[in-house]
Amino acid sequence: MAKKQFKAESKRLLDLMINSIYTNKEIFLREIISNASDAIDKLCYLSLTDDKVGLSREDYRIEIIPDKEKRTLTVRDNGIGMTSEECENNLGVIARSGSYKFKDEMDSEKSQAEDISIIGQFGVGFYSAFMVADEVTVITRKYGEEQGVMWKSSGADGYTVSPCDKESVGTDVIMHIKADTEEEIYGSYLEVWKIKALVKKYSDYVRWPIKMDVEHQERFETGEKDDEGKPKFDYRMVTENETINSMVPIWQRSKSEVTDDDCIAFYKEKHRDSKDPCALVRINAEGAVSYKALLFVPGEEHENAFMGDNKEGITLYSNGVMIMEKCDKLVHDYFDFVRGVVDSPDLSLNISRELLQHDRQLRIIGQNLEKRIKGELEKLMKDDRPKYEEFFKNFGVHLKCGVCDEYGRYKDFLRDLLLFYTSEDRQLSLKEYVANMPESQTRIYYASSDSVKHAMSLPQCEQVRSRGYELIYLTSPLDEMVLESLREQEGKSFCNVLTDDLGFETEEEKKAAEEQNVENKDFLDFVKEAVGEDIVKVRLSNNLGSQPCCLTTEGGITLEMEKYFRHGPSEEMRKIKANRVLELNPQHRAFQVLKEAYEKDQEKAKKLSLVMARLAEMISGVDIEDPAAFVSLVAEMF
Repeated sequence: MAKKQFKAESKRLLDLMINSIYTNKEIFLREIISNASDAIDKLCYLSLTDDKVGLSREDYRIEIIPDKEKRTLTVRDNGIGMTSEECENNLGVIARSGSYKFKDEMDSEKSQAEDISIIGQFGVGFYSAFMVADEVTVITRKYGEEQGVMWKSSGADGYTVSPCDKESVGTDVIMHIKADTEEEIYGSYLEVWKIKALVKKYSDYVRWPIKMDVEHQERFETGEKDDEGKPKFDYRMVTENETINSMVPIWQRSKSEVTDDDCIAFYKEKHRDSKDPCALVRINAEGAVSYKALLFVPGEEHENAFMGDNKEGITLYSNGVMIMEKCDKLVHDYFDFVRGVVDSPDLSLNISRELLQHDRQLRIIGQNLEKRIKGELEKLMKDDRPKYEEFFKNFGVHLKCGVCDEYGRYKDFLRDLLLFYTSEDRQLSLKEYVANMPESQTRIYYASSDSVKHAMSLPQCEQVRSRGYELIYLTSPLDEMVLESLREQEGKSFCNVLTDDLGFETEEEKKAAEEQNVENKDFLDFVKEAVGEDIVKVRLSNNLGSQPCCLTTEGGITLEMEKYFRHGPSEEMRKIKANRVLELNPQHRAFQVLKEAYEKDQEKAKKLSLVMARLAEMISGVDIEDPAAFVSLVAEMF
């Protein structure tokens, strides 16, 4: 029997296929099983109009048969099979797909058979077998034919096609597994546990049962009795032919068949999470792009759950076959805490079925998913506020980063999901904050510090609260960047009470304050020189309420940002400093004491100036660089 050669371009493609197209060898089993499923689909579809097929849905099956002695792995189906000519066309010419031709014929007939779905559209998945096998034999018999066909190849060197006997319709793909190497233990693909794991991972939801002989330990009575007259037991190994795939996935079932509790149980088992998810999204979409989705927002954020290999995300399926385990193209990073599955028959798969030829469908699905996720979170905020606040505690940082990402591109989509503290035990959305504003309030006031409690104690906040206005309290530099990205809420601009003009002073009052600073210029210059280079300016302020002093900033870098940069990865970042301004309260007794010392005892005034600067740092939440020196300085004043 003469060996036939692949066409030159097919030969190059086969070499590329084996060595380059597929990035993960283990997907070969997914491809062979998908082809078997397609073959059964075709025969099942034919049986709708041909009563001679003689098989009911319960009769179709895919069998996996590992043989360690022969070092072969066989995948057998009772699908439509192939003729000798079809073997030549589908297996001898790479990238010519019988599945694709069948799908075209169905489309041309405008078939409405919803139960038929074809995955293998490229005719190349079969050749992934050569990544793990040094020889592949296909024994097949087409429905309606009496004679079987054997196709055999060892790879790019060519193939043979010959007639053979085969009792039943269908196809056996027999892969002779390569010898083990230092880099790859190919023999693992003959292990039952490995095969079950691969089926579970990639082909668990193929619609037809995948069967395999599996050994189990069984407990049995020996027929003997012990000293107490009780029966004795022993154990033996038994082999059972098991269905190792789930077939119909939970997300493909209707809401009348599967309750929300069933979905939650699925989530907890799949993701090994003992806590219920805080939100569940179920979607069955039909239209330009049809898909089904089952998504979950976890109840808590586990350490490192969203980093590197630990990141779970959304798994992408096409007709029940897993395409991507962690599809990062479905939703943006701000929703990367969402877990679940999306299954669509309308995806355009690339040649390796690992990526997409173009992502138009994926983009449409992703946009719809994000709208539904946002809607579910808004509903949770409205209906179960404590639960939403717990969610925001866990995942709010993702939303905040999303607001700042790409120069605020997604800020308007995300702004209504954000919460901000207005007291130690109260959080509001910006929409709620604006709704609560008195008519006289024209701006949204906020203050930043390490904690809500400390932010509430800042002297600049006293004037705002004294007018009956609420403040937003920010506890991280990221919060400040979020407000900078948002810019405003319903026409109300944001006002940083530590750096911005509060808008409370009249023009006359501002002029008087400026004159007051001019009158005390020599004194303020003296204080600035006494406190050193860390302070770029000293001025008087009437906004400090009951406090003697405070520390503010000028320019784009605030004190909270300075704290953030101090722990940055580079030396240059750690050197970034805010332009600090020391503000003194001219109505406070401490100021009067300092002013008197300046006029009578300037050495004492220098020490008092340093005390005021350190007090301002403490009030503003800035760490004092040398606490011992400050204590000694204060002790000298007694």
